Amino acid sequence: MSSVVYLPALLIPAVALLLVGVGWATRWGGADFASSMTSLRAETIGPLASALIVLFLITERVRPAQSRPFAARGHRHDVLFAVLNVVFVVPMVTALTLAFADVARRLAPWVVLPRFGVVPRWVVILVILIAMDFCNWLVHLANHRVRMLWRFHELHHSQEDMNVLTVFRTHPLIHVSYVLAVVPALVLLANGELPTLLLVVYGGSVAFAHSNTNLSFGPLDRVFVSPNYHRIHHRSSGPQDVNLGFALTIWDQLTHRAVFPTPETIGADTGLAQRPLRVEQQGPRADHLKVFAAQLLGPFRPMNEPVRLASVKEAAPKTPKTPTEPRAANESSEARW
Repeated sequence: MSSVVYLPALLIPAVALLLVGVGWATRWGGADFASSMTSLRAETIGPLASALIVLFLITERVRPAQSRPFAARGHRHDVLFAVLNVVFVVPMVTALTLAFADVARRLAPWVVLPRFGVVPRWVVILVILIAMDFCNWLVHLANHRVRMLWRFHELHHSQEDMNVLTVFRTHPLIHVSYVLAVVPALVLLANGELPTLLLVVYGGSVAFAHSNTNLSFGPLDRVFVSPNYHRIHHRSSGPQDVNLGFALTIWDQLTHRAVFPTPETIGADTGLAQRPLRVEQQGPRADHLKVFAAQLLGPFRPMNEPVRLASVKEAAPKTPKTPTEPRAANESSEARW
């Protein structure tokens, strides 16, 4: 079977099916599934979220990190993933989140702390947000260090035309690992919950970090993730287990994984070195639908050769200071149409 499919990857859909099955059987622990899904959809593509995306798209045109056509291949391809998120991922993430929360409460009811009468609600919200960001960082690190998880995460790193919609360029099943971010809100559930507006702003900041924008936050780069900071994480050369933060850079700094922008890193090429996963930039035509299908099946393709995940913790070879050559002759800015 290993010559036909990468067997460890089957564990992820198995966990997803188990969680969703349990949630369905328990009626989502009494939660209103439709209401929860509507709330998540508003956070993803609601009026404010959509307005932020449009604003970031304009910013990309005004101050780009790399010159790209407005409708470059990578941009068009990310639209497919945006549609996939709206149609399929939002209901799936809603189901995973409600099911995981219900299972956690049943197996460990002590995890939900009682209400703190003396703690202001805004303090609780701030703690939840920071703890949630740390959980996202921790899972992100695991996605780069655990080979099975990397198989699902590499799709996100395959983008060679970074843009704000790249935030949607994820394998649907990668969200199984990110249910860990539910824990902080679950622990402090009795003390308050994150407002939808705050979640929209949080998601917007993550989307902005993926934009093709030449912008840093100056001294605030030591706290918040900027597009120039996160672009280093998506570089096609060198270790990619750096700059893992979603909204905050402090976790990277505490673990010595923070690499701050320089003039040389701002316009760095992004994507996967040697293209182990099929991408839309290959060939004279984009073939978006075929590539889209191949990418969704990518985690399950057989592993013909061992995969080595380069780490910043290893001794990194010196990188040449000369500009890198284009990947292929037909991959100029014009060819990305």
